[in-house]
Amino acid sequence: MKKLNIITLSISIIAIAAVVVSFTKSTPPAPAAAYEFTSFTVVESIVPSGIGRSRIINALETRDYKELTSVRTEEDNERNKADRSEIRVKNFEETKLLNFYNLGGIRFQNIAANDAVINSKMNAMLEAGWEIVTITTGVEAVGGSDDANGIYITRFYFKRAK
Repeated sequence: MKKLNIITLSISIIAIAAVVVSFTKSTPPAPAAAYEFTSFTVVESIVPSGIGRSRIINALETRDYKELTSVRTEEDNERNKADRSEIRVKNFEETKLLNFYNLGGIRFQNIAANDAVINSKMNAMLEAGWEIVTITTGVEAVGGSDDANGIYITRFYFKRAK
């Protein structure tokens, strides 16, 4: 019986030690500041007859939102005076895509070609160490019977360790 108690005690000590070691060796998740973020935007024309423009747009400059932000209060309700020229990015990457439509109507070959180019961009981002955070989409169009304009926008957001 005494031998059984020693074995049980030994197993208990080993189990407790394993639990303590597992908690002390686990690394907490990296704080958000340990990451950098980037994005690119795909704009695809849904204008009939192929007269629109479709592109992948990727900014090559950064902006500090703090420099372009004002705080409004009840006492100080003055509007933001940031100049548009301070916001505008002049250095960006523009990758040409095909429009969804041509004179004959919707072109599925164009959509497949755009997918191939977008996939190439995505693969390049992943190879550069970026991880997809989220992808969001939107459509801009009036939608009325006489509406001949519209764009389809997809934003791709990425992060990677600094």
